[in-house]
Amino acid sequence: MADARRPPEVDRVAASRRAVAARRERAALKKDVAMRVITPQELLRRALAEPESPAGAMRVTEFLTAIPAIGEGKRDRILTDLEISPVKRLGGLGTRQRNALRRFLDERWPELEPRGGRSRLVVLAGPTAVGKGTVAAYIKQHHPEIHLSVSATTRAPRPGEVDGEHYFFVDDAEFDRLVAAGALLEYATVHNKHRYGTPRAPIERVLAEGRTALLEIDLQGARQVRAADPSATLVFLLPPSWDELVHRLVGRGTEDDEERARRLRTAKIELASQGEFDYRVVNDDVARAADEVARLAR
Repeated sequence: MADARRPPEVDRVAASRRAVAARRERAALKKDVAMRVITPQELLRRALAEPESPAGAMRVTEFLTAIPAIGEGKRDRILTDLEISPVKRLGGLGTRQRNALRRFLDERWPELEPRGGRSRLVVLAGPTAVGKGTVAAYIKQHHPEIHLSVSATTRAPRPGEVDGEHYFFVDDAEFDRLVAAGALLEYATVHNKHRYGTPRAPIERVLAEGRTALLEIDLQGARQVRAADPSATLVFLLPPSWDELVHRLVGRGTEDDEERARRLRTAKIELASQGEFDYRVVNDDVARAADEVARLAR
């Protein structure tokens, strides 16, 4: 006779699978915080909004040690200062504890506050393989009022790329000439390999007409544009998760293993720079992300 107190085998298997899935999701969320794909505040918001979710079930100790620069010793001091028990889960924090943790996070890792007086010069940047080109191409097709800048580059065309439409493909001698003539608004060497730059004249013409110019460039270029024109609007494109960024880079199939490893190291550094930007946009859906960037560009 079956023991009525024991759950059916199928229920135990399903519960075990759910537990494994929840652990994996918590691990992915911690990785996203560690890699700066999401802010600690964003993870805390998710946990408090859905206390029964994997985010809500995360222990506060796990949460804090996922944040860069917080080890176990510092974590324990923080919990003591905030008067939060180490066994607490994020979704189970009381009102006082929630407020104390929010204040602690906001003081040390302030979230973005867009500056006033921004211009119609909009820069879209982000880590490698995040989909900047795809989002920019969607904006070009669906928001013709926004001028998408065409960069010059010394790299060879990829399959399907057209000179003058996707990039101006130039050799090193021509790129040197453009730099010497001051014809580039910004330029940089990307991944220690090829040079990219934004022709200055088309951008100045578009801005003089009162239109919006969108530059889809790398982090180095974004910093140069900010230095040249502090009123430029900087938008940082984020992946939905670190795992998705890795998947996109591997799935692209345009780099060998060594190049992929180098680009992922670069991506980690680039993600840490997002605090320099005015806005963050998550590229979880190309059309939605592109429309959000277009709204910010107005």
